[in-house]
Amino acid sequence: MFTGIVEEMGSVKGVKRGARSFQISVNARRVLDDVKLGDSIAVNGVCLTVTAYDGQHFTADVMPETMDKTALKHLKAGEPVNLERALRLGDRMGGHIVQGHVDAVGAIKGKEKRDIAIVYAIKAPVEVLRYTVPKGSITVDGVSLTVIDVLADSFTVSLIPHTAGQTVLGLKEPGDYVNLESDILGRYIEKLLKTDGAGAKSNLDMGFLAENGFI
Repeated sequence: MFTGIVEEMGSVKGVKRGARSFQISVNARRVLDDVKLGDSIAVNGVCLTVTAYDGQHFTADVMPETMDKTALKHLKAGEPVNLERALRLGDRMGGHIVQGHVDAVGAIKGKEKRDIAIVYAIKAPVEVLRYTVPKGSITVDGVSLTVIDVLADSFTVSLIPHTAGQTVLGLKEPGDYVNLESDILGRYIEKLLKTDGAGAKSNLDMGFLAENGFI
């Protein structure tokens, strides 16, 4: 579990590719402070398991499912990456609940400077957009962001100068790929509206939620 608050930007040390999987080594500093074998570290929003490490880098395996569903497959040696260690009980929840389980790969459609902010338009598939709402949360390359608008095939988000300078998102340009993870709360709400948890149709509907002050 993560929060979408990036701790540092690391860089890809190397990639060893197999037929449908690969091993990635990442140069880092802060996330290595208390690292142990088997720890989880989010790399551009993808939860990976540490399989080896030293004082300057860590290594993780990327399985076929992750290859298919994320933009990690495009990484090359020297590229910067967002890094975040798993959430500890008692930590501040600065972002939102992030699993590190990427739903889909999106693409930057547009990048616009608005005063101090950078506004990105990001093309996304329907399986992400159905859970994306204005003022809601979404994770882009491991960064917790607030949605501005939702369009037919995309959504917009805004980056403050700190986020642009401290994460790889500030380096992204139109055409670049990004990992997208929708807010898990939306998925649970959809599930509850459809069934009672045992497979039967639920009595919950939007009218019930409105009448009882939930929406």
